[in-house]
Amino acid sequence: MSAHCQLTGSKPGFGNSVSHSHRRTSRRFDPNIQRKRYWLPSEGRHVRLTLSARAVKTVDAIGIEAAVARIRARRGKV
Repeated sequence: MSAHCQLTGSKPGFGNSVSHSHRRTSRRFDPNIQRKRYWLPSEGRHVRLTLSARAVKTVDAIGIEAAVARIRARRGKV
């Protein structure tokens, strides 16, 4: 599963792990990605979205119809 949010567009960040001896190794900061299924009343079907935990809260606040409109405005597939 790709660590990419369909609504907010958040992707992994990259940086370094720093050990006690201060040696640096590459690491990856992944967003908290969840697969969530929503009922889309305007189309009469369910949609499965790959969202970050913050985007799930955004969908709860603005509604699924507005969230799908934002995803489609970003040229995302729903």
